[in-house]
Amino acid sequence: MKHPLRPSSDPEIHRELIKNVGDPVLICDRARTTLNELVEITSRETVLLRSGQLLEAGELSAGKTRLAQEFVHLARTVQHNAGAIKAAAPEALARLKAGHAALATQMAENLKVLGSAKTLAQNLLADVARRTGKSTATTAYGRTGTPPPPPGLAAKGISIDQSL
Repeated sequence: MKHPLRPSSDPEIHRELIKNVGDPVLICDRARTTLNELVEITSRETVLLRSGQLLEAGELSAGKTRLAQEFVHLARTVQHNAGAIKAAAPEALARLKAGHAALATQMAENLKVLGSAKTLAQNLLADVARRTGKSTATTAYGRTGTPPPPPGLAAKGISIDQSL
């Protein structure tokens, strides 16, 4: 059998978790602790992004991903055992729901800052590409006696992927 507190998408694992751990309060508290850690790391990432420390913010990615996966697993466990948990540990469930609201607020702020950082990076790359392309433009007339067409946005060696 898998470790009871490791991520899994199998609903039976979630049902078994309550049986193995035996304490709905423990599950809710573990989920709340993980949730609080996720809120905290997301908040740090937001602060770093706002201050332009993109590399430092990127270093938080692995920890943030691990916490998010663990929280999703625990949230699924709570969801699959909602009746039992609500009956046995209503206060713990209420605390978990309150923490979830804090995560939603922090995630919304984080997404706004990430969007701004993405736009800034795209504009910066586009400007570098434009300026690089201009600096390689020919300043003499061509064989036909007319100047060559102006370079496009992309310069040699620079490409911009706007699909993200």
